[in-house]
Amino acid sequence: MKKIISISVLVFLLSTVAIAQTKSGRDSDYRFAFVLSPQVSWLKSDHADVEANGNLMGYNFGIVMDKFFAKNYALSTGLTINTTGGKLQYKEPVMFNSGGNSELVPKNTSLEYRLKYLEVPLSIKLQTNDFQRASYYGIFGLSGQVNIKTNDGSGKNINDEVRMFNFGYQFGGGMQYSIGGDAYLMLGLTYNQGLSDVTSNKTIDDKANLNRLVFNFGVIF
Repeated sequence: MKKIISISVLVFLLSTVAIAQTKSGRDSDYRFAFVLSPQVSWLKSDHADVEANGNLMGYNFGIVMDKFFAKNYALSTGLTINTTGGKLQYKEPVMFNSGGNSELVPKNTSLEYRLKYLEVPLSIKLQTNDFQRASYYGIFGLSGQVNIKTNDGSGKNINDEVRMFNFGYQFGGGMQYSIGGDAYLMLGLTYNQGLSDVTSNKTIDDKANLNRLVFNFGVIF
């Protein structure tokens, strides 16, 4: 956890320095986008007795901001609501807390984790010049998330089985197409790889990462 916090602080400091060194013209431009992005997510454990057992469909929506510090380079951040999760199969019996009640579930049980996060991404964005009304971009960076809601697929909360914070990295790319004036349509694909442990089950000592494939759709203005 200390390593994760250190990396986050370092990226924040580097971002602050880059923003402080902006110049005139395009270098000081801010661009905002509203995004609504369907996604496929899954959980993967490092324990031999815990297997990934299915994907979940979800969505990510909110506001993204690009701060250009050079003509084709920007810091990209924002604030989004991320609905995600996955399924894990436990080969051995485990104690599981659902709806405030803890019970022993038998071996080979598949448990569903439906999660909702408040997400703050922070990435470097590289963007081409416009070519026939279109430009192309690539991003690479980090993503921090705070859990705001959980359930087991049947509406019961599983707060005791999920950690409050999640952290990972992301990379991807896409296209921006001009629809007139300063407005653009954005289409892209981003892969998010979890670095921290999402689950907090006390019966089994494993690390389960949350991974996502996000299909980005947005309007830049």
